Amino acid sequence: MVDKKKKIEEEEIRKCPYCGSTHIVKDYDHGELVCDECGSVLSDRIIDQGPEWRAFDMEQGEKRARTGAPMTYTLHDKGLSTDIGWKNKDSYGKSIPTKNRAQLYRLRKWQRRIRVSNATERNLSFALQELDRMSASLNLPKNVRETAAMIYRKAVNKNLIRGRSIEGVVAAALYGACRQCEVPRTLDEIASCSRVGRKEIGRTYRFMTRELKLKLMPTKPQDYIPRFICALKLSGETQNEALKILQDATEKELTSGRGPTGVAAAAIYIASIITNERRTQREVADVAGVTEVTIRNRYKELTEKLGINIEEQV
Repeated sequence: MVDKKKKIEEEEIRKCPYCGSTHIVKDYDHGELVCDECGSVLSDRIIDQGPEWRAFDMEQGEKRARTGAPMTYTLHDKGLSTDIGWKNKDSYGKSIPTKNRAQLYRLRKWQRRIRVSNATERNLSFALQELDRMSASLNLPKNVRETAAMIYRKAVNKNLIRGRSIEGVVAAALYGACRQCEVPRTLDEIASCSRVGRKEIGRTYRFMTRELKLKLMPTKPQDYIPRFICALKLSGETQNEALKILQDATEKELTSGRGPTGVAAAAIYIASIITNERRTQREVADVAGVTEVTIRNRYKELTEKLGINIEEQV
Protein backbone atom coordinates (compact mmCIF):
# COMPACT_ATOMS: atom_id res chain seq x y z
CA MET A 1 0.00 0.00 0.00
CA VAL A 2 2.82 2.35 0.93
CA ASP A 3 4.78 1.50 -2.23
CA LYS A 4 1.67 2.15 -4.34
CA LYS A 5 1.23 5.60 -2.74
CA LYS A 6 4.88 6.49 -3.39
CA LYS A 7 4.51 5.39 -7.00
CA ILE A 8 1.45 7.62 -7.45
CA GLU A 9 3.30 10.58 -5.93
CA GLU A 10 6.31 10.02 -8.20
CA GLU A 11 4.05 9.91 -11.27
CA GLU A 12 2.40 13.17 -10.21
CA ILE A 13 5.80 14.77 -9.77
CA ARG A 14 6.97 13.70 -13.24
CA LYS A 15 3.94 15.10 -15.05
CA CYS A 16 1.62 18.12 -14.54
CA PRO A 17 -2.03 16.97 -14.36
CA TYR A 18 -3.25 20.29 -15.84
CA CYS A 19 -1.09 20.80 -18.93
CA GLY A 20 0.80 17.50 -19.14
CA SER A 21 4.19 19.20 -18.97
CA THR A 22 7.15 17.36 -17.49
CA HIS A 23 8.97 20.55 -16.45
CA ILE A 24 8.38 20.39 -12.70
CA VAL A 25 10.32 22.75 -10.40
CA LYS A 26 10.88 22.29 -6.65
CA ASP A 27 10.74 25.64 -4.83
CA TYR A 28 12.29 24.89 -1.44
CA ASP A 29 12.02 28.52 -0.29
CA HIS A 30 8.22 28.29 -0.30
CA GLY A 31 7.93 24.49 0.07
CA GLU A 32 6.06 24.17 -3.22
CA LEU A 33 6.13 21.94 -6.30
CA VAL A 34 5.41 24.15 -9.34
CA CYS A 35 4.82 23.45 -13.03
CA ASP A 36 7.26 25.56 -15.02
CA GLU A 37 4.92 25.72 -18.05
CA CYS A 38 1.52 26.73 -16.65
CA GLY A 39 2.59 27.87 -13.16
CA SER A 40 0.25 25.52 -11.30
CA VAL A 41 1.20 24.67 -7.72
CA LEU A 42 1.08 20.87 -7.57
CA SER A 43 2.04 20.56 -3.91
CA ASP A 44 2.60 23.05 -1.11
CA ARG A 45 4.15 20.77 1.50
CA ILE A 46 7.32 19.37 0.01
CA ILE A 47 10.19 18.62 2.34
CA ASP A 48 13.76 19.76 1.79
CA GLN A 49 15.73 16.50 1.72
CA GLY A 50 19.06 18.25 2.11
CA PRO A 51 21.88 17.15 4.43
CA GLU A 52 21.54 17.19 8.20
CA TRP A 53 22.86 20.50 9.60
CA ARG A 54 21.83 20.16 13.22
CA ALA A 55 24.76 20.07 15.65
CA PHE A 56 24.70 18.66 19.16
CA ASP A 57 28.19 19.68 20.30
CA MET A 58 30.92 22.17 19.39
CA GLU A 59 32.83 19.74 17.17
CA GLN A 60 29.76 18.96 15.04
CA GLY A 61 28.96 22.68 14.85
CA GLU A 62 32.40 23.46 13.40
CA LYS A 63 32.19 20.63 10.85
CA ARG A 64 28.66 21.46 9.69
CA ALA A 65 28.93 25.25 9.65
CA ARG A 66 27.80 26.62 6.29
CA THR A 67 28.44 30.33 6.72
CA GLY A 68 30.72 32.76 8.47
CA ALA A 69 29.92 36.06 10.12
CA PRO A 70 26.89 37.90 8.68
CA MET A 71 27.42 40.65 6.13
CA THR A 72 27.44 44.14 7.63
CA TYR A 73 27.59 47.60 6.06
CA THR A 74 29.50 48.99 9.03
CA LEU A 75 32.76 47.56 7.62
CA HIS A 76 34.26 48.91 4.41
CA ASP A 77 34.48 45.42 2.87
CA LYS A 78 31.10 44.40 4.38
CA GLY A 79 32.89 41.84 6.56
CA LEU A 80 33.40 39.42 3.67
CA SER A 81 37.22 39.42 3.61
CA THR A 82 39.32 36.98 5.57
CA ASP A 83 41.36 37.98 8.57
CA ILE A 84 44.51 36.44 10.03
CA GLY A 85 43.91 36.31 13.76
CA TRP A 86 46.37 37.53 16.36
CA LYS A 87 46.67 34.09 17.97
CA ASN A 88 49.76 32.16 16.87
CA LYS A 89 47.85 28.92 16.35
CA ASP A 90 46.91 26.87 13.29
CA SER A 91 43.47 25.57 12.26
CA TYR A 92 43.84 22.59 14.61
CA GLY A 93 44.56 24.78 17.64
CA LYS A 94 48.23 23.83 17.80
CA SER A 95 50.87 26.47 18.47
CA ILE A 96 52.85 27.59 15.42
CA PRO A 97 56.59 26.91 15.72
CA THR A 98 58.79 29.85 16.62
CA LYS A 99 60.70 29.69 13.32
CA ASN A 100 57.47 30.32 11.37
CA ARG A 101 56.12 33.17 13.50
CA ALA A 102 58.10 35.87 11.68
CA GLN A 103 56.53 34.75 8.42
CA LEU A 104 53.06 34.78 10.02
CA TYR A 105 53.68 38.30 11.30
CA ARG A 106 54.57 39.49 7.77
CA LEU A 107 51.48 37.80 6.31
CA ARG A 108 49.28 39.43 8.93
CA LYS A 109 50.77 42.86 8.18
CA TRP A 110 50.33 42.55 4.41
CA GLN A 111 46.83 41.18 4.83
CA ARG A 112 45.86 44.36 6.73
CA ARG A 113 47.41 46.49 3.99
CA ILE A 114 45.72 44.84 1.01
CA ARG A 115 42.23 45.03 2.60
CA VAL A 116 42.25 48.73 1.63
CA SER A 117 43.12 48.79 -2.06
CA ASN A 118 41.98 52.24 -3.31
CA ALA A 119 41.02 55.73 -2.18
CA THR A 120 37.30 54.92 -1.88
CA GLU A 121 37.91 51.97 0.41
CA ARG A 122 40.37 54.05 2.45
CA ASN A 123 37.70 56.74 2.85
CA LEU A 124 35.08 54.16 3.86
CA SER A 125 37.46 52.49 6.30
CA PHE A 126 38.19 55.73 8.16
CA ALA A 127 34.58 56.97 8.03
CA LEU A 128 33.05 53.73 9.32
CA GLN A 129 35.58 53.58 12.17
CA GLU A 130 34.50 57.11 13.12
CA LEU A 131 30.85 56.04 12.84
CA ASP A 132 31.45 53.09 15.14
CA ARG A 133 33.19 55.32 17.70
CA MET A 134 30.35 57.85 17.75
CA SER A 135 27.66 55.13 17.91
CA ALA A 136 29.39 53.49 20.85
CA SER A 137 29.66 56.85 22.62
CA LEU A 138 25.92 57.49 22.15
CA ASN A 139 25.03 53.86 22.95
CA LEU A 140 23.05 53.43 19.73
CA PRO A 141 21.60 50.06 18.64
CA LYS A 142 22.86 48.03 15.68
CA ASN A 143 20.04 48.94 13.29
CA VAL A 144 20.91 52.65 13.63
CA ARG A 145 24.57 51.93 12.83
CA GLU A 146 23.62 49.90 9.75
CA THR A 147 21.26 52.63 8.53
CA ALA A 148 23.89 55.34 9.07
CA ALA A 149 26.46 53.27 7.15
CA MET A 150 24.01 52.88 4.25
CA ILE A 151 23.34 56.64 4.15
CA TYR A 152 27.09 57.37 4.13
CA ARG A 153 27.68 54.84 1.33
CA LYS A 154 24.96 56.50 -0.76
CA ALA A 155 26.62 59.88 -0.17
CA VAL A 156 29.97 58.46 -1.35
CA ASN A 157 28.39 56.93 -4.48
CA LYS A 158 26.78 60.31 -5.34
CA ASN A 159 30.09 62.11 -4.71
CA LEU A 160 28.65 64.29 -1.94
CA ILE A 161 31.81 64.00 0.18
CA ARG A 162 33.91 66.30 -2.00
CA GLY A 163 34.63 69.59 -0.26
CA ARG A 164 33.29 68.38 3.11
CA SER A 165 34.97 66.81 6.11
CA ILE A 166 34.49 63.08 6.60
CA GLU A 167 33.59 63.62 10.27
CA GLY A 168 30.86 66.11 9.34
CA VAL A 169 29.24 63.77 6.79
CA VAL A 170 29.44 60.83 9.23
CA ALA A 171 27.79 62.87 11.98
CA ALA A 172 25.05 64.03 9.59
CA ALA A 173 24.44 60.45 8.43
CA LEU A 174 24.20 59.28 12.04
CA TYR A 175 21.74 62.05 12.90
CA GLY A 176 19.60 61.12 9.89
CA ALA A 177 19.72 57.43 10.82
CA CYS A 178 18.57 58.23 14.37
CA ARG A 179 15.54 60.07 13.01
CA GLN A 180 14.80 57.37 10.45
CA CYS A 181 14.92 54.57 13.04
CA GLU A 182 12.93 56.62 15.58
CA VAL A 183 15.80 56.64 18.10
CA PRO A 184 16.00 60.43 18.41
CA ARG A 185 19.19 62.22 19.36
CA THR A 186 19.56 65.98 19.28
CA LEU A 187 22.16 67.81 17.23
CA ASP A 188 23.88 68.85 20.46
CA GLU A 189 24.24 65.20 21.50
CA ILE A 190 25.67 64.26 18.09
CA ALA A 191 28.05 67.24 18.19
CA SER A 192 29.22 66.37 21.72
CA CYS A 193 30.82 63.12 20.51
CA SER A 194 31.89 64.43 17.10
CA ARG A 195 34.97 66.39 16.06
CA VAL A 196 32.90 69.01 14.22
CA GLY A 197 30.48 71.65 15.41
CA ARG A 198 26.71 71.63 15.60
CA LYS A 199 26.34 74.22 12.83
CA GLU A 200 28.36 72.21 10.30
CA ILE A 201 26.48 68.98 11.14
CA GLY A 202 23.12 70.70 10.60
CA ARG A 203 24.23 72.25 7.30
CA THR A 204 25.60 68.92 6.01
CA TYR A 205 22.47 67.08 7.15
CA ARG A 206 20.18 69.45 5.25
CA PHE A 207 22.33 69.14 2.13
CA MET A 208 22.33 65.31 2.30
CA THR A 209 18.58 65.02 2.86
CA ARG A 210 18.00 67.23 -0.19
CA GLU A 211 20.45 65.40 -2.47
CA LEU A 212 19.62 61.85 -1.33
CA LYS A 213 15.89 62.62 -1.05
CA LEU A 214 15.62 61.21 2.46
CA LYS A 215 12.01 61.35 3.62
CA LEU A 216 12.31 61.97 7.35
CA MET A 217 9.43 63.05 9.54
CA PRO A 218 10.00 65.62 12.31
CA THR A 219 10.72 64.12 15.71
CA LYS A 220 7.88 64.05 18.22
CA PRO A 221 8.16 64.92 21.93
CA GLN A 222 6.81 61.43 22.73
CA ASP A 223 9.96 59.87 21.25
CA TYR A 224 12.14 61.46 23.95
CA ILE A 225 9.97 60.53 26.95
CA PRO A 226 11.27 56.97 27.69
CA ARG A 227 14.94 58.04 27.60
CA PHE A 228 14.41 61.11 29.79
CA ILE A 229 12.26 59.15 32.26
CA CYS A 230 14.95 56.49 32.55
CA ALA A 231 17.70 59.08 33.09
CA LEU A 232 15.64 60.78 35.83
CA LYS A 233 14.81 57.40 37.45
CA LEU A 234 11.08 58.00 37.43
CA SER A 235 8.35 55.35 37.52
CA GLY A 236 6.14 54.04 34.74
CA GLU A 237 3.21 55.92 36.23
CA THR A 238 5.01 59.21 35.64
CA GLN A 239 5.85 58.15 32.09
CA ASN A 240 2.20 57.36 31.33
CA GLU A 241 1.11 60.68 32.81
CA ALA A 242 3.66 62.56 30.69
CA LEU A 243 2.51 60.75 27.53
CA LYS A 244 -1.11 61.60 28.36
CA ILE A 245 -0.21 65.29 28.74
CA LEU A 246 1.60 65.28 25.40
CA GLN A 247 -1.32 63.55 23.70
CA ASP A 248 -3.71 66.27 24.92
CA ALA A 249 -1.21 68.95 23.90
CA THR A 250 -0.88 67.45 20.39
CA GLU A 251 -4.66 67.38 19.94
CA LYS A 252 -4.81 71.09 20.84
CA GLU A 253 -1.79 71.83 18.57
CA LEU A 254 0.38 73.09 21.43
CA THR A 255 3.47 71.17 20.25
CA SER A 256 3.71 72.51 16.70
CA GLY A 257 6.46 75.05 16.13
CA ARG A 258 8.18 74.25 19.43
CA GLY A 259 11.29 72.24 20.17
CA PRO A 260 10.34 68.63 20.96
CA THR A 261 12.87 68.27 23.77
CA GLY A 262 11.57 71.37 25.58
CA VAL A 263 7.94 70.20 25.36
CA ALA A 264 8.90 66.69 26.49
CA ALA A 265 10.88 68.10 29.44
CA ALA A 266 7.96 70.30 30.52
CA ALA A 267 5.52 67.37 30.31
CA ILE A 268 7.84 65.24 32.46
CA TYR A 269 8.19 68.06 34.99
CA ILE A 270 4.39 68.40 35.27
CA ALA A 271 3.90 64.63 35.47
CA SER A 272 6.51 64.30 38.22
CA ILE A 273 4.62 66.83 40.35
CA ILE A 274 1.27 65.08 39.75
CA THR A 275 2.65 61.66 40.76
CA ASN A 276 4.57 63.03 43.80
CA GLU A 277 7.95 62.11 42.28
CA ARG A 278 9.00 65.69 41.76
CA ARG A 279 12.25 66.57 40.04
CA THR A 280 13.57 70.12 39.95
CA GLN A 281 13.62 72.13 36.76
CA ARG A 282 17.40 72.07 36.88
CA GLU A 283 17.50 68.25 36.96
CA VAL A 284 15.05 67.92 34.08
CA ALA A 285 16.86 70.59 32.07
CA ASP A 286 20.24 68.84 32.45
CA VAL A 287 18.82 65.54 31.18
CA ALA A 288 16.86 67.09 28.29
CA GLY A 289 19.65 69.43 27.20
CA VAL A 290 17.49 72.58 27.40
CA THR A 291 17.46 75.62 29.67
CA GLU A 292 15.30 76.12 32.74
CA VAL A 293 13.69 79.14 31.05
CA THR A 294 12.47 76.90 28.22
CA ILE A 295 10.93 74.46 30.69
CA ARG A 296 9.19 77.29 32.57
CA ASN A 297 7.73 78.76 29.37
CA ARG A 298 6.45 75.40 28.12
CA TYR A 299 5.22 74.54 31.61
CA LYS A 300 3.09 77.68 31.77
CA GLU A 301 1.67 77.09 28.28
CA LEU A 302 0.71 73.47 28.99
CA THR A 303 -0.85 74.12 32.39
CA GLU A 304 -2.87 77.13 31.16
CA LYS A 305 -4.10 75.68 27.85
CA LEU A 306 -4.80 72.17 29.21
CA GLY A 307 -6.36 73.38 32.46
CA ILE A 308 -3.94 71.56 34.77
CA ASN A 309 -4.02 72.90 38.33
CA ILE A 310 -0.86 72.22 40.26
CA GLU A 311 0.07 73.66 43.61
CA GLU A 312 3.77 74.39 43.48
CA GLN A 313 5.83 72.94 46.29
CA VAL A 314 8.84 75.09 46.83
